[in-house]
Amino acid sequence: QVQLVESGGGLVQPGGSLRLSCAASGFTFSSDAMTWVRQAPGKGLEWVSSIGSTTDTRYQDSVKGRFTISRDNAKNTLYLQMNSLKPEDTALYYCVKGGRLDAFRGPRGQGTQVTVSS
Repeated sequence: QVQLVESGGGLVQPGGSLRLSCAASGFTFSSDAMTWVRQAPGKGLEWVSSIGSTTDTRYQDSVKGRFTISRDNAKNTLYLQMNSLKPEDTALYYCVKGGRLDAFRGPRGQGTQVTVSS
C-alpha cells in the first residue's frame, strides 16, 4: 500500500531555511506526480507545490522564489527546500501522491510541523 513519511520540520526563525523530505513506498514513485500541501492552525489544506514525473514544477504564488520542490527517483524521495521562511509559512506540511488536482484527495503522510517564529 502507499506509504508516505514526511520529515525535516522544526522551529526556525524568520528568514531561516528548512528542507523537508518525504520517503515514498508502495507505488512506482518515478511514474507519479507529487505534491506538497500544508495546513495552518485553524485553516484548511492549502496547495503549496507540485512536481511532475518529468520534473516540471509549479508553485503557489506566495512561495514562488523561496521554495524549491525536487525529487530523487533513485531514493523514492520528494523534497521541499524552504528558504526565507516567514511566520505565515507556519503549518503542518504533507506530501501527497499525485499532482495539483489530487492535492486534497490523494494519499498523504502524517505530516511534519514547520514553525516560523522568533
